[in-house]
Amino acid sequence: MTPEFLRTPDSRFANLPGFPYPPHYTEALPGFDGLRMHYVDAGPRDAGTVFLCIHGEPTWSYLFRRMIPVFAGAGHRVIAPDLFGFGRSDKPVEDAWYTFDRHRDSLLALIDSLDLRDICLVCQDWGGLLGLTLPMDRADRFTRLLVMNTTLGTGDVPLTPGFLAWRKWVAEHPDMEVGKLMGRTCPHLTAEERAAYDAPFPDVRHKAGVRRFPAMVPDHPDAEGAELSRRARQWLSQSWQGRSFFAVGMTDPVLGPPVMAALRQQVRGAPASMDVADAGHFVQEWGGRIAASALATFFPY
Repeated sequence: MTPEFLRTPDSRFANLPGFPYPPHYTEALPGFDGLRMHYVDAGPRDAGTVFLCIHGEPTWSYLFRRMIPVFAGAGHRVIAPDLFGFGRSDKPVEDAWYTFDRHRDSLLALIDSLDLRDICLVCQDWGGLLGLTLPMDRADRFTRLLVMNTTLGTGDVPLTPGFLAWRKWVAEHPDMEVGKLMGRTCPHLTAEERAAYDAPFPDVRHKAGVRRFPAMVPDHPDAEGAELSRRARQWLSQSWQGRSFFAVGMTDPVLGPPVMAALRQQVRGAPASMDVADAGHFVQEWGGRIAASALATFFPY
């Protein structure tokens, strides 16, 4: 049965700075009947490599606007979905609807529905918590990883003090002002760019997903997603055959250098990271140079 949901009016997304991409929607994801997921689809459709860009909390595909043109300009296809509850995608109103497994299933369904192959996963924050669990179940589709400021939610590693503080803050501010938050962590953003991060959320009822995500991070071995994430950790360390590129926003207090160093050790064959000294948690806001460096690594000739 389709849950009660809200759909952000299209007028909220008019004239977004640096984001000229027409919307693409699917309403045919198995298990999500009646819900519409939005995704950016840029670059040539027949490109060999697909850069699958998965955002985190509390952002949406707009966060990748500095990376999408670099990938597409090099002749690659870029798919950047909005998770349910975010961006242009539909937003179920009940907090309890949002679960680890449900979001992961929606991403697998999108990959299968669009028949994406030769995928480079581009992930940060929840984009990695979810996205890094996908290749083991679609090993024939993933060939590369571009990993930024994220982790695996295995439930057997203590959560950082920075994350615990963030989770507490979100619980105390259910109507968080996303644009203001982004402006504090990315001070170079213009007023128009900050407003673009607010665009998906006209009021507090549209923010169930935003409120729910921090509480969804597996914090004990039996939490939803923890066993799956441990399985992904083992698979990535032993069975991953593709290439990887790590970029670290060095001023991130939540998923910064120590967390990323530990994660890099869990990915078979991962090289030294690209350390972005002036970048914070939302490292995609410095993403043009990261995208260019990743392309030079993945396609040196």
